[in-house]
Amino acid sequence: MNKEQKKNYIKQMETQFQNNEAVMVTHYQGLTMSQLDELRGQMREHGIKFTITKNKITKIALEKTKCKELSNLFTGATAVAFSDDAIISARILSKFAKTNESLKLLGGIMGNEVLDQAAVQNVANLPTLDEARANIVGILATPASKFVSILLARSEKMSNLTSENSEKQPKEV
Repeated sequence: MNKEQKKNYIKQMETQFQNNEAVMVTHYQGLTMSQLDELRGQMREHGIKFTITKNKITKIALEKTKCKELSNLFTGATAVAFSDDAIISARILSKFAKTNESLKLLGGIMGNEVLDQAAVQNVANLPTLDEARANIVGILATPASKFVSILLARSEKMSNLTSENSEKQPKEV
């Protein structure tokens, strides 16, 4: 890599670190190219960019970003996932790591919060925003539907009582 290419790489990495809400750092040593392609494909489906890094140059790029605390993670065969949704990113990486032991989750950043390996696993277990919304709607809809069914049952019983009472009353001639 010549100096111009290094400068472009640094600028590109700075932009990626600054413009993404979630940055997940992994070690990929031992994964085959087909496994890496499979992982990239899964991530691409969700708009996540998975990039293999050049550690020394990436550390230079990190110095000017919100992600500078991640600098110590960049040793060995390192790759980074850049996305706007930390939960989906962590979930895909965690699921892939379970089936491919060569992928190791090292840590990351979610917003401005630095995550260690355990925190990334916790984030992977959180519901996505859409799942959380669906749960809230379900919780809110359940009491309303129960309330409506109670009201309908009451009105049905009332109508039954009214018809029974009218049958018991002697008819006037």
